[in-house]
Amino acid sequence: MSTGSSTTQVATLARREILRFIRRPYNTFLPPIVTNTLYFSVFGIILGSRIGSVAGVSYIQFVLPGLVVLGAISDAFENASFSVFHGRWEDYIDEVTTAPMTHRGMVGAYVFASAVRGLLTAVLIVGVGLVFTAAPVTHPFHLVGFLVVTVVLFAGLGVVGGLAATDFDNLTVMNQFILRPLVFFGAVFYSLDVLPPLWRNISLLNPMVYMVDGVRYGMIGVTEIDPNISLAVLTGAALAVLAINLVLFRRGFGLTK
Repeated sequence: MSTGSSTTQVATLARREILRFIRRPYNTFLPPIVTNTLYFSVFGIILGSRIGSVAGVSYIQFVLPGLVVLGAISDAFENASFSVFHGRWEDYIDEVTTAPMTHRGMVGAYVFASAVRGLLTAVLIVGVGLVFTAAPVTHPFHLVGFLVVTVVLFAGLGVVGGLAATDFDNLTVMNQFILRPLVFFGAVFYSLDVLPPLWRNISLLNPMVYMVDGVRYGMIGVTEIDPNISLAVLTGAALAVLAINLVLFRRGFGLTK
């Protein structure tokens, strides 16, 4: 199979997956807009006026990066897990696995499309945040780097979830009872400095802490962990998850009933 032909097939699959969520904006883009408007209203205006500043910035600016991470990873994970599982459920993923396309191309297409959705959601949340506060970007390269690595990591985890799930309830459990609690305990709404030493050390075991802290550094310049170390660790984790995706596809895990 020629390189050009393979590239075209991967691009076609990625395009199909992107069009799938773009054609349903009320299900894809409206929920994060509404949800984050409520977050900013409650945490930014009501609580923010009482809390004042955190780490030298207004509270609403402090929570904005965390909400961006929350929305981006949730949508990247949900898109990949739903795409893969729905394809298995309706048997049309067979068209992908039997096509003359490499497993690397299949994984790349699913992850790319889901990462795009995650990044679009991040942009939407920043747009909502701009209605309530200024959103300076102090370190743009770190911001882009953390966002890209984060959505790729969770798109890859979504592929694993989509292959492992046995019904739609499994997808809900993964997103609502595993993903979101980790984010809410990932220093989205508070600084690590307010925690007792023991709980601060325990919090450092949560990978979400590094994602939120890294995006916060990129946006408002506030950080509690070395961003370069965080970015290197998250990049390694993303590459490891992509490698797992590739192994699972090669072995046909979850792809056959």
